[in-house]
Amino acid sequence: QVQLAESGGGSVEAGGSRRLTCVASGYTSSMAWFRQAPGKEREGVAAIYTGSGRTYVSDSVKGRFTISRDNARSTVYLQLNSLKPEDTAMYYCAARRDFGGNWYANDLYKYWGQGTQVTVSS
Repeated sequence: QVQLAESGGGSVEAGGSRRLTCVASGYTSSMAWFRQAPGKEREGVAAIYTGSGRTYVSDSVKGRFTISRDNARSTVYLQLNSLKPEDTAMYYCAARRDFGGNWYANDLYKYWGQGTQVTVSS
């Protein structure tokens, strides 16, 4: 069992930045960030393999969001820059212990955090 604890959400003006943090309680093969806005489906934002450090980023945020890891702290970060009102959503950290499949597929991740809200005002 892996527990995930997210932090870093909040309110920010358009163009601003936030850094989200997710701390895992045990081993993971990869960790990811998803987001869900009201009335919309949950979508994959970025993922990272904790061993190799290989990253994946959604086209919708590429160039603005960066995912990184600190294995010594079992922590993954999501740096959000140049935020837009359409980035407003609940952001969830997810983790898995196996491999394979598409990184953005919700059902591949067995472990989920409670979410942290990011609100971007115009």
